[in-house]
Amino acid sequence: MTTSVQGKTLIVAAFDFGTTYSGYAFSFRDNPDKIQTNQIWYAGGGASRLVSLKTPTSVLLNPEGGFDKFGFEAEDKYAILAADNEHHGWRLFRRFKMVLHKNKYLTKDVTVEDFCGKRMTAFPLFVISIKYLREHLLKAVATQKIGIKETDITYVLTVPAIWDDNAKRFMRDAAVAADIDPARLKLALEPECASIWCETLDVDIKGAVAIAGSQYMVVDLGGGTADISVHERKSDGTLKEIHKASCGPWGGIFVDKNYMVMLGRLYGEKALIDLRKTEMSDYFDITRDFEHKKRSFHAENTNPVFVRLSVSLRDLVDKYFKQTLEERIAALHIQENSIKPIGKDKLKIVSTVIQSWFKGPIDLLIKHINSLLAEAKMERVQTIILVGGFGESPYVQERMRNEIAGVRLIVPPDAGLAVLKGALRFGHNPAIVSSRIVKYTYGISGHTTFSEKKHQGKKKVMLNGEWKVRDCFNVFVRVNEEVGVDHQVTIQSTPYSEISLTPVYRTTQQNPDFTTDPGCELLGTIELENSMDIPFENQYIEDTFLFGDTELLTKNTFTGKEAFLTFECFK
Repeated sequence: MTTSVQGKTLIVAAFDFGTTYSGYAFSFRDNPDKIQTNQIWYAGGGASRLVSLKTPTSVLLNPEGGFDKFGFEAEDKYAILAADNEHHGWRLFRRFKMVLHKNKYLTKDVTVEDFCGKRMTAFPLFVISIKYLREHLLKAVATQKIGIKETDITYVLTVPAIWDDNAKRFMRDAAVAADIDPARLKLALEPECASIWCETLDVDIKGAVAIAGSQYMVVDLGGGTADISVHERKSDGTLKEIHKASCGPWGGIFVDKNYMVMLGRLYGEKALIDLRKTEMSDYFDITRDFEHKKRSFHAENTNPVFVRLSVSLRDLVDKYFKQTLEERIAALHIQENSIKPIGKDKLKIVSTVIQSWFKGPIDLLIKHINSLLAEAKMERVQTIILVGGFGESPYVQERMRNEIAGVRLIVPPDAGLAVLKGALRFGHNPAIVSSRIVKYTYGISGHTTFSEKKHQGKKKVMLNGEWKVRDCFNVFVRVNEEVGVDHQVTIQSTPYSEISLTPVYRTTQQNPDFTTDPGCELLGTIELENSMDIPFENQYIEDTFLFGDTELLTKNTFTGKEAFLTFECFK
């Protein structure tokens, strides 16, 4: 739902808050197609300086717990401090977004580990990250046009389509805590944004996604997860979702993990821990070098891959082990010549070993996609759009082309920026998405007339001289139901106090009977402020629930106020 405040702003700015990398982009309403991405981010220095259009989702806190640096700057400063043994008390946090993935018991107290394994509440890190991106954005906007105020900006924050209602609310609350006006904030679903952006590309791609009736799957493959949605282009040009979103932990960080496990076997966990403590810049150079090799690796590649390590790591091995590295490789029964040291700072690794690090997550991704395509409702889906940073991997693309039959795979240019750019178009025109698939059955608890044939006596209560049944699940929308973005359900009541509290329940069951049934849960409570100017008994209130937006919203038609769910887990 686009508020009147959002419609009057001059700029739309989008934040792509990723597991491994984050960035922003913006465009003016008078020229929405002129998209300006964030300025280039730099890592390291000298000839090895790395240039990127996104920066790592990394936060550095000083010994007092205050914010110091974000992104590449956070990692590089921490490395410099460690080199001088001055990093004690400083805390570096990386890849903490994964804490929100399928966390059924998510609360604002959820914690994450820093680089040294010490835990901290995650919520402030999300606030710090969004605040940093916002301030960086404001400086960039100020260079474009004189007289622009912060209140002239509508913000779009991208979130995975598969995320639960409470995870979306977690991100909204973090953005509001980062000084973003909630009236000018819109959440956007990442696969939808990618789909929207593909419509703007060359004729070949547009032909697959922009023709009325075309159905296609969008796979947003990032650092942490694969987020999958299926869309159909309607005759009016809008999108409708035809299958509820799904996902899995099949992103690029799992390849990184396999690589680090291999290094741990070769060099020893103690050596890696010491490297992180004493030669932090070498550690980051190792991980960044592998990131480059990972993104360029081909499934058909038969040539060995050379990865750059550091002399300091080899020295640590000599410190902890009486064996040479070559002797250690032999003792681990690693296939002969599959991994071979080159000098003191490189490893030669045969391609089959590299492929084995990709295999697990990509096998699961392909299996899941094939199972989706086998469903009857998906028979017209003939195209897959692959986006996201890990989606740029040639290995991933080749595996998908070879092992997913009957569909065409399209990887748009700058696939890693497709979500960010599509989020801007969505911010300018949220009505471009016309319907979505509901992931749960939602409703409220109520009473119905007691029936001896249908109901158990234990829920029987006397109300106003009539036998009723309590805890009945009054359904508003059902799981897998397609609802328009403006789909509304209205309940009428007379208030009894200044604040009206309406508990909202959900379940994955299609036809729940009671809110106490197994699998039914109290999602949260809608809290609305009633008018104090008119006696309660004279007020006739309509509370309207809106289910087709990217977030669950409600509106009180007597006061005209909108409200969000107060999630049970956040109380």
